[in-house]
Amino acid sequence: MPRAAIVVNPVKVDLRVLRNTVAAEEQRNGWAPTTWFETAASDDGLAAAREALATAPDVVLVVGGDGTLRVAAEALHGSGVPLALLPVGTGNLYARNLRIPLNDVAGSVRAAFSGTDRPVDLAFADLTDPQGTTTRHAFLVMAGIGLDANMAANTNARLKKRFGWLAYSDPIMRSVIGNRQIDLRYALDDGDTRTMRAHTVIVGNCGTLTAGVLLLPAAEPDDGVLDAVAFRPGRTVGWAGVGYGLSLNRFFHRTGFGRFLSWLIPATRTLRYTSARVLDLALDHPEQIQLDGDPFGTVVAVRLTVDHGGLTIRVGPSR
Repeated sequence: MPRAAIVVNPVKVDLRVLRNTVAAEEQRNGWAPTTWFETAASDDGLAAAREALATAPDVVLVVGGDGTLRVAAEALHGSGVPLALLPVGTGNLYARNLRIPLNDVAGSVRAAFSGTDRPVDLAFADLTDPQGTTTRHAFLVMAGIGLDANMAANTNARLKKRFGWLAYSDPIMRSVIGNRQIDLRYALDDGDTRTMRAHTVIVGNCGTLTAGVLLLPAAEPDDGVLDAVAFRPGRTVGWAGVGYGLSLNRFFHRTGFGRFLSWLIPATRTLRYTSARVLDLALDHPEQIQLDGDPFGTVVAVRLTVDHGGLTIRVGPSR
């Protein structure tokens, strides 16, 4: 009989409701009893995900936010075991990009037991710290240096839990007013090294943020490439151009008339886009970095790569 494994952050879901729902799907589909693995406060969920994979399940259902999903995807990478998702975190950006309903216990559990499998890409970041030590971490949504990383590192955890994305307003305003620029060198697909000055650099496997903001218009979770954007506002007034570009991205790139207008109107210089399978960044000074919303300290160099089809996501039949 097939068997599921569940990796669950117990503080973010009603376990009684979840267990009853899982039991009903087991009986309906003829599956063996599910094995359960709770994430610990002292661990980001990686240990629970590895323990779940060791039981040789037919699917692993991850119950949590983007952080729990990221480490579970890292554990399941290359295993062939599909990962199903019950998104119950603050941002849930990956679920939003795949149009998976949030906090839908019944629908997510049903998809885990009887959904369809979809191969997606898994991105990796090789991070080199100021001491010269390099570590590798997976991510599914975005990696960011600058404003993006400062938000992740400097946002009060209690405010984030209580107010969600509104808690990021303070670090955003501080970053915009300060307008500190980053000097860096970069290379695409092992090509020539170029120099650039930017306020923020974001590299993503997905393109949409909360509130439907389209940050990376060309990004797709299964196209085998990473998309990148650099915020280059120049003087503080240049942030108006950044805001203009981001607010109209969805119209310009997702509608026929918008694509026609974008062909006529010169692209703003405050937002610079590119894409590659391999992206190398070298920084003149240590900078903070975030992966899928989690801070990962300071780095002096980053290599970002993508494994095309390196992860299997199980979703509902309409996804």
